[in-house]
Amino acid sequence: MRQFERFPNLVTMFFTRARQGGDKPFLWRKVEAEWQPISWAETARQVAAVAEGLKRLGLKRGDRVMLVSENRPEWCIADLGIMAAGCVTVPTYITNTERDHLHILENSGAAAVIVSTEKLARTLLPAVLRSNDARHVIAMEPLRIQQAGTIAFHDWSSLVATEADLATVEAGADFAREDIACIIYTSGTGGAPRGVPQHHGAILHNVNGCIRVIAEDFGWDDEVFLSFLPLSHAYEHTGGQHFPIGLGAQIYYAEGLDKLASNIEETRPTIMVVVPRLFEVLRARIVKNIEKQGGIAPGLLRRAEALGAKQLAGGLRAWDKPADLLLERIFRPKIRQRFGGRMKAMVSGGAPLNPEIGVFFHSLGLTLLQGYGQTEAGPVISCNRPSAGLKMDTVGPPLAETEVRIADDGEILVRGELVMHGYWHNAAETARALKDGWLHTGDIGHLDQKGRIVITDRKKDLIVNDKGDNVSPQKVEGMLTLQPEILQAMVYGDRRPYLVGLIVPDPEWSTEWAIANDYKCDFAALSDNPMFKAALMAAVDRVNKDLSVIEKVRRIVIADAPFAIDNEQLTPSMKIRRHVLKDVYGARLDALYKG
Repeated sequence: MRQFERFPNLVTMFFTRARQGGDKPFLWRKVEAEWQPISWAETARQVAAVAEGLKRLGLKRGDRVMLVSENRPEWCIADLGIMAAGCVTVPTYITNTERDHLHILENSGAAAVIVSTEKLARTLLPAVLRSNDARHVIAMEPLRIQQAGTIAFHDWSSLVATEADLATVEAGADFAREDIACIIYTSGTGGAPRGVPQHHGAILHNVNGCIRVIAEDFGWDDEVFLSFLPLSHAYEHTGGQHFPIGLGAQIYYAEGLDKLASNIEETRPTIMVVVPRLFEVLRARIVKNIEKQGGIAPGLLRRAEALGAKQLAGGLRAWDKPADLLLERIFRPKIRQRFGGRMKAMVSGGAPLNPEIGVFFHSLGLTLLQGYGQTEAGPVISCNRPSAGLKMDTVGPPLAETEVRIADDGEILVRGELVMHGYWHNAAETARALKDGWLHTGDIGHLDQKGRIVITDRKKDLIVNDKGDNVSPQKVEGMLTLQPEILQAMVYGDRRPYLVGLIVPDPEWSTEWAIANDYKCDFAALSDNPMFKAALMAAVDRVNKDLSVIEKVRRIVIADAPFAIDNEQLTPSMKIRRHVLKDVYGARLDALYKG
């Protein structure tokens, strides 16, 4: 089996892979309907040019450089160039407000900023001008600057066009695994984002652990990734960039979520890093398309799901094999083809995955691995793998060289090179999170008999009702959003006698309901329609049948609009911001207990 080398830092890992890759394609983007590659060798040349250019601007080892860009080849080149210069990358979300940018600029003390587009610069530049430390702005695309003030503006194309001595840059990358590679600000579900310094060793530890899963369970070949989750998030930064670099893989940059399905068919990835919400959307689309086909297709889907659940629960019996072979010949290949036809594994992380979703994709012949992690741990802590036995209500065994133990109160604790050394300029939070070398994750769970981690909930997200019973909101919300009528949901009921719910109706279902019942497709009007609300409550009651008494959702409020990043009701990693939703809907939810 091919082994992963031990590298001193991420820059050395990249230059090693670039020498091995040479003129083979590495980074792909779509230009005028055609996918165009940048080779490993050309990427290395540009990385070296960026590193030398940053040094010429006066940046020194340890200086922070903010990176604000959508996913594109330049993101990877900028990140590696910043690190090759001895500086520290500070990735930020393209959805950040001016206030968010200013907080990160001030907190990190970033000396320079790299931004991709004029549109993103409109929100960023006012924050840069108000910040105390930023001196340089490097733009990937031309900016219309009316007045520069104290900020020096530079052109990306000029930066990467300059000649640089590749050998000198590589030799200068003498950083240790303990040195900081980047500071990633956690999106969080409440409060100001905290800076998490990730050292080179933390990310390399993750890369090594993830490569071992691929090499041992699937075989390490010529891998292809499709990158679409935000690279400013630790999950994609490690899993969608440095992990493929470690594998010597190709990376395609998706055109956007709206074109993701066609991009998957075109690029035919072997590994995809995804979030649960995408699986929920894909499942709904697959089910809807199969139901529209009619004929035997819906029956084949139901049979496949039944066999998939049976296989995961303990294996198929002899009398199940003929049906399974039939599905493998006439049904599953068509589904796999829509995912490119050579998918080894889709790895879900960033939020809890409903086990039913995992069973669904497994039944279609697609391997779905749920991972678990936190920005404070590289971020990958564990991952399901076939060799450990796929069980969809676990997040698999810890990665290699990762210690996990369960505290007396059920909290999951983690120790190893993957764990951060402390939050950036935040001693109080560091003392709370790190104790005796153990990262206190804030997650509640246990280890099963095979050493797989089972997460039951977040400490801070547990709902404690008026009788002292603990309820897992994420479990109930996950079940609600599996219903075709419900797009998003939040349950509510701390110190209350029962749970109530905030529901976002599925827009397609809402439209179909309005047409079928001869109403205008006006979402605001439908929200006040008693029949519409009753239809949604019927969906909730279907879920209630499978819940315990304390978990049942008794009443609902219909949300004014979907939860979104733009209205700050979702984090960039698609987790709901409970405190924001409670601020907006708290009075209406409280009123449900008065009637």
